[in-house]
Formats: sequence, C-alpha cells, structure tokens
Amino acid sequence: MGSTDGGPFRRMLKRLTSDVEVLDADDLSEDSERAGAQRASDCACGEEVTMLGRLRSVEFCPQDAAASLEAELFDGTEGVTLVWMGRRRIPGVVPGRTMRVRGRLSVRDGRKVLYNPYYEICQGS
Repeated sequence: MGSTDGGPFRRMLKRLTSDVEVLDADDLSEDSERAGAQRASDCACGEEVTMLGRLRSVEFCPQDAAASLEAELFDGTEGVTLVWMGRRRIPGVVPGRTMRVRGRLSVRDGRKVLYNPYYEICQGS
C-alpha cells in the first residue's frame, strides 16, 4: 500500500536531519547505480569491475621514487585505491573529480585496489 522508503515527507525529513557526508554518500551511490556501475562494497578480489565515483585524494610520488600516481575513488559505499604505475601526473585527475574506472580488483594491505585502470573523466565534475 505505502512506499518502502516512507514517502516524500520521510525522505525530506531525512535530508533535513542527516549529516552532509551521509547525504553525499547516498547521492554518489544512487548515481553509480543509475549509471550501471558496480558498488565497491559488493566487489571482490579478482573480479573485473566498472565503478563510478568521486576522487577523494590524489597523491603524486616524489621525483626520486619509482613513478606512480595513487588516488582514492569513493562511490558512496566504500573507497577504492587507483594506482597508475609509470605515471607521475594525469591531466584532469584531481580531487573532487567524478570518474568511471574499469579494471581487475586486487587487495593490498586490506584495501581494494585497481592497478592501471581504464578511466573516463565524467562531465559536470
């Protein structure tokens, strides 16, 4: 009879009383689902995955170290570390940018990692 989410009033009340970070995570998760991407929390090591999320951080390696670029992609459910080997910088890969990435998921030190993922910088980010 009624909707499962409690109706428009309950959704509005939730938006007014919830923490901004929680609302942002919910929005990212919904955007990812609408785009047909997989949720990071549902993915397991060894799977070929496609994810959509926002870059939380980007770390450039020092000049004297082996070239690599690391970024954390957050899709609203969980963070995934992106590592590009042999790269020090990639134009457009900056914190706050929304990206779609694809690759085989690994686990390093208990965190999910995509090495040298294919990536697409999304418009409007």
